[in-house]
Amino acid sequence: MKRRSKRYREASKLIESTRRYRLRDAVSIAKKGATAKFDETITMALRLGVDPTKAEEQVRGSVVLPGGTGKKIRILVFAKGEKISDAKAAGADLIADDDLIKKIQEGILEFDAVISTPDEMAKVGKLGKILGPRGLMPSPKTGTVTADLKTAIQNLRAGQVSYRNDKEGNIHLFVGKASFDEPALLRNAEALVKSIIVAKPRAIGGRGEYLLSASVAPCMGPAVPLDPVALWDEYA
Repeated sequence: MKRRSKRYREASKLIESTRRYRLRDAVSIAKKGATAKFDETITMALRLGVDPTKAEEQVRGSVVLPGGTGKKIRILVFAKGEKISDAKAAGADLIADDDLIKKIQEGILEFDAVISTPDEMAKVGKLGKILGPRGLMPSPKTGTVTADLKTAIQNLRAGQVSYRNDKEGNIHLFVGKASFDEPALLRNAEALVKSIIVAKPRAIGGRGEYLLSASVAPCMGPAVPLDPVALWDEYA
């Protein structure tokens, strides 16, 4: 068995082993448990009662984090004609052209998010094998395939994040940084939970069938288990 560091063991003392916490308390404990020498990322993990092999049970969406992400992102836009001017005016960092597309095909990705107008998705689709595994593929469900480039860019700047269940039916989410104050971390976590509850597939039942388990954790510290029943009751 891997021996945990002294710092990790000390942080574990903040957590009662048999207890499942409400979100507010879990966020507070996770922040206190982030004692590394760098600004740790705080994440939330949820195990959902979905069948990832069924298209109708996929959980995917996006949400603007009210507390922000603390990150400066570079946005790439696929557009043509007048929409290129719209994208530049809205603050796009990069506009896709033949040279940039070639760089992407070579695995050179100098951006953090991708937006496309609907009429440019044929170009984007050819890059799916590169963008998809990195979570960069634009989608109507996340608001990143749109003719309204200004709103899409503003949302990303404001802290929009996307999520999608993995092949095991789990979702891992960025909540913020340990340097964020607790109210900001909590607002972000609440927004994410509410969005995921709203995204529940129709084929799945309610509380006990959808949210199976959840936790909040600093990247270098122990996970704080959440009470999925309380989570549903408070935010559904």
